[in-house]
Amino acid sequence: MTSLDGPSGNIALLIDADNASAAHFDPVMTVLAELGTVNIRRAYGNWSKATLKSWAALSIAQAIEPQQQFDLTKGKNATDMKMTIDAMDLMASGRVSGFGLMSSDSDFTPLVTRIRQQGIPVYGFGRMSSPEGFRRACTRFIDVMALAEVDADDAVVEKTTPPARARKADEKKAQPAKAAPPAPTPVPAQPSAPSIKKAVDAEVIKLLIDAYDSVKRDERGFVRLGSVGQLAGNRSSFDVRNYGYKRLSDLVQAIPNFITESREGGQVWIKRVN
Repeated sequence: MTSLDGPSGNIALLIDADNASAAHFDPVMTVLAELGTVNIRRAYGNWSKATLKSWAALSIAQAIEPQQQFDLTKGKNATDMKMTIDAMDLMASGRVSGFGLMSSDSDFTPLVTRIRQQGIPVYGFGRMSSPEGFRRACTRFIDVMALAEVDADDAVVEKTTPPARARKADEKKAQPAKAAPPAPTPVPAQPSAPSIKKAVDAEVIKLLIDAYDSVKRDERGFVRLGSVGQLAGNRSSFDVRNYGYKRLSDLVQAIPNFITESREGGQVWIKRVN
């Protein structure tokens, strides 16, 4: 459900540094890497503010262009205007095949709408508390909090049994010989790690059902999941990561309305059961 002109697409990431956390940059880049190469990275704000120190440090490490914009008038956000102007210039250049926008500010809704009218997808990264109109205007709107949870969960998995066992083996070799060492305690799984999966709301389930009903079925009533995803994506800005899943197939498997089947070539097919 996330596609641009292919993995070679030229992506521009524009960051509202006054409205986004530097802690979410890495997960956002992970998502955008699936869509293309993020050749343009710009962060906008008044860099004299202490609140932007984390972005200032990150801009050096991650080749982000800091775009200075002073607060010319109290209560007026010149940063938004600068971001909008740059986005329009990039769109007009014809060199950008997709945009990433890190912000929860609904003032960018007209900008997103205009870019999409040009046939260029816009992926928003913000909080789910963002106004619904802004979230729906984006091709995809991804909750950065849910995205960070998925990223953190992956980090927990990577730190499980193999490294722990290796450390125990090294410690055992370093110890002097002893008679009948006690049996090693098996490394437990991660029951203490909280589940990050979220209930899929009725609106998304209906969206998937409507898309399924619109796709031609085979003789057994199955349809290709990719076709369902494409139709659903054309009608909604929802993203599976908002529910704690990495792939649409994982989310569908968690919904009792469908059963899934893997076929030749790794394709996933689904069938509605209720």
